[in-house]
Amino acid sequence: MESWLKLSHSQLSPRKQHRLLEVFGDPAAVLSATTEALSQIGGLTEADVAHLRSVNRTFAVASVQEKLRAAGAVATTLRDATYPRPLRNIADPPVVLYVRGQWHDSDERSVALVGTRRPTNYGRVIAEDIGAALAQRGIVVVSGMAAGVDTAAHRGALGASGRTIAVFGCGIDVIYPRENRSLARDIAASGALLSEYSCGVKPDPWRFPARNRLLSGLTMGTVVIEAPENSGALITADFAAEQGREVFAVPGSIKTGKSKGCHALIQDGAKLVDGVEDILSELRLDSVPVVTDRPAPLPADLSPAEQCVVRVLPFSEMHVDEVIRAAGLSAADTNASLMLLEIKGIVRRLPGGMFLRTR
Repeated sequence: MESWLKLSHSQLSPRKQHRLLEVFGDPAAVLSATTEALSQIGGLTEADVAHLRSVNRTFAVASVQEKLRAAGAVATTLRDATYPRPLRNIADPPVVLYVRGQWHDSDERSVALVGTRRPTNYGRVIAEDIGAALAQRGIVVVSGMAAGVDTAAHRGALGASGRTIAVFGCGIDVIYPRENRSLARDIAASGALLSEYSCGVKPDPWRFPARNRLLSGLTMGTVVIEAPENSGALITADFAAEQGREVFAVPGSIKTGKSKGCHALIQDGAKLVDGVEDILSELRLDSVPVVTDRPAPLPADLSPAEQCVVRVLPFSEMHVDEVIRAAGLSAADTNASLMLLEIKGIVRRLPGGMFLRTR
């Protein structure tokens, strides 16, 4: 593992790392190769050789391993049996993948849900509904845990007691956005968090387009929900097409501009999604039995007022005034309970005074 970690931290691109493995066979041989031998590799620069020399001399493997243990994460290499098989077949898979939670072979029966970070209420509800419907049928929901559509998709799967996997565009121990810390814990507890980046790597913008090849590569197909023009979600769709995966798109309003990217995908041949059956049919998963919807257990320490609010709040949108009337509490007690339930990850606040239960 030591030589694999060193190679993955060498600052060389995954493509160059793979080229070196093709030539030398394994990371230890790469790191011990002479400068002359390395210089003969096409595309490798003097700076690349210097990085390999430096990482071999100075890289603190023990420190990285300790940080991984503290984060509850493990590293798996491209040649380990625990490495996700679907990723082996894509272009430039990470030579080392970092995992919190567990990847199961059955997770290959998965679908990626992606979209804008600033969805309309329609986009949030659709992402959550599709995430829940897939999870109820035993399909793993994969997304990037970004704000907006990604978060809604994960929450939908968790609310249906299903498995969901989040692929990070930053270090495996870095939660981005920060408000998704409780969501990350829930995903790791019942699914997995994955990243090609080790501990402490910041969520630099350029890392997310590269991350998207893993989102699509892990799954049988990618569903795009509310993607405006030039959305990062369209990059995931492009990767899916290049990788031979299916591409789906959910149509939206022509007035908001939020779904222009989705409509362009449909015009280019993406499967239009009118419901989850469209996805299952195209992927030949329509015979998967529906799993009984079992809401995730709620914390035992909810106050009587919080329990009252949870009982009346549906998994679809409900206005705060309706919650107050249905719960039979004062406005102050209801709002205080909603705030605490939101902190606990049980309730989602939406624009316009709307709320919905997430588990």
